[in-house]
Amino acid sequence: MKKLIDQIKNVFAIEDLRSRIFNTLFFIAIYRLGSYVVLPGVDPTRLKQGATGVLGILDTLLGGAFSHASIFALGIMPYISASIVLQLLTIAVPYFQKLQKEGESGRKKISQYTRILTIPIVALQSVGFIATINAEAIINPGVFFTVSTAIIVTAGTLFCMWLGEKITDKGIGNGISMLIMIGIVSRLPGALIGEATARTMRGSLIFLIEMAVLFVVVMAVIILTQAVRQIPVQYAKQIGGAASLSSQRQYIPMKVNAAGVMPIIFAQSLMFVPAIAASAWNKNSEAATLIGTWFQPNHWVYNVVFGLLIVIFTYFYTAISVNPNQIADDLKRSGGFIPGVKPGRDTSEFIDEVLTRITLPGAVALAIIAILPALATVAGVTRPFAQFYGGTSLIIMVGVVLDTMNQVKSYLLMRDYDRMMKTNKTRGRSQNIALAS
Repeated sequence: MKKLIDQIKNVFAIEDLRSRIFNTLFFIAIYRLGSYVVLPGVDPTRLKQGATGVLGILDTLLGGAFSHASIFALGIMPYISASIVLQLLTIAVPYFQKLQKEGESGRKKISQYTRILTIPIVALQSVGFIATINAEAIINPGVFFTVSTAIIVTAGTLFCMWLGEKITDKGIGNGISMLIMIGIVSRLPGALIGEATARTMRGSLIFLIEMAVLFVVVMAVIILTQAVRQIPVQYAKQIGGAASLSSQRQYIPMKVNAAGVMPIIFAQSLMFVPAIAASAWNKNSEAATLIGTWFQPNHWVYNVVFGLLIVIFTYFYTAISVNPNQIADDLKRSGGFIPGVKPGRDTSEFIDEVLTRITLPGAVALAIIAILPALATVAGVTRPFAQFYGGTSLIIMVGVVLDTMNQVKSYLLMRDYDRMMKTNKTRGRSQNIALAS
């Protein structure tokens, strides 16, 4: 406990880090406050309580802003959609491929295109959001309400995007991911209290078992997020332009789950297509009823197809994010090589083979984590609390927390390094004075 208190003191002792933490808390407070500001022309007492299906998942990621019909009803999600579109364009369109290879200037241009693309996406999604508000909650429905609400929701998303960028620049962690995590975490206390209340009626032992299982699941997600396969790399070390006098060994860290949470997001978006098609089809049709039953989140058919799609998208997204040919070329240019493997094409094939092997267990583990909330619901866990047993919510939370902790550690290491340098300088001066005397 004393060590934890000392670490907290060290964190707040660094002026730059302290100001960044307070800036982050300030921007988060603004975001959460806006999540409860109801849109003009909407009666909050007549709103639907909660959301189901894809809207329920969206509402969880937004911290209830969607079901509250707030000015941040769509939050940062349209920006995420625009980012996914731009990532796909960097594969298919040569212009965006060129931008990606231009370094910092190219990334700035891609970020600008992402912001611009966010505007039409949120404008279209805002119209769909208006359709989800029940008619009784709208005070004066009509064209004016639709247009004004679409403008307000669009402005709210752009403001959330600005908040996320401000957190990245002046705060701690990735701002966009931080806003999503805060929305998820805001639902945790209510879900925890609801589950504890429900289990108290039957006995506290079951609740303790559920908490123990949740702890194990969180540890498993952390292991999956941090797991890497290290490929040894040998670098020739030259001194003064002479021949190689010694060598230096390093490692290429290949992540077991290089795709992150993106396969779940892609697969989840596809899994709602059959249910939507079945509802739009003839409702009296036997086939439509069967499809609608199969593709419910708790049905085994839904979860089997969901898991297979996650495995497929994991391989797809890993192929996008990791390029063995580029890694092999970079090694060749820097004078590095993998022991026992020829530089160039053989190195690229070796890296691709290693990546294919480690992606399979990572994809299977990711699929299992994704369907854990459905299994928890079947086991009797309340639906709001079951969402934290895996899936998108838990992986985002773990990833953002780990990234933020790494940034804090880097600040602490920098402070220790500066202190060490100052101490060495002081010692060096005192020794010089002693020698001179």
